[in-house]
Amino acid sequence: MANIKSAKKRVKVIEKKTLRNKMIRSEVKTVIKKLEAAIASGDKAAAQAALLAATSKLDKAAAKGVYHKNMVSRKVSRMAAAVNKMA
Repeated sequence: MANIKSAKKRVKVIEKKTLRNKMIRSEVKTVIKKLEAAIASGDKAAAQAALLAATSKLDKAAAKGVYHKNMVSRKVSRMAAAVNKMA
């Protein structure tokens, strides 16, 4: 355990940031699962709405530094392609 005051503070700050990152990752996973469910059900309108929500969450996560921007770009591109491929 840290003995120096600044090291103790860093531990507390890292715990807060870790919790925030976990919450954001969980939200992103949830919206991606909803999108995949909409694609699987074949409902294009719901899939497009879910794509919009997922894109927004992923972009916000990238802006906060939770995910790398290239990874987010790749995921959004693949999700959009999957929605566009629906009949």
